[in-house]
Amino acid sequence: MPIRVQLDRVLLDRRMSLTELADRVGVTLANLSILKTGKARAMRFSTLDALCRELNCQPGDILVFEPGPPDADEGEAE
Repeated sequence: MPIRVQLDRVLLDRRMSLTELADRVGVTLANLSILKTGKARAMRFSTLDALCRELNCQPGDILVFEPGPPDADEGEAE
């Protein structure tokens, strides 16, 4: 998928652990780990809102579009 999550970079900039962020936003550590490792296929706007609020950032600081072919397991939408 050409959309990448850069949560690890933002956490590093803020000197915050994934565990601390999970406690602050009310999302499980397992779900944040899935986001951080790029294995997530979707994210709720409420989660993105909470992440931006606690990390004091914009959605574009967390999500990045990298042009390229879609992942092999994605079908083409028409």
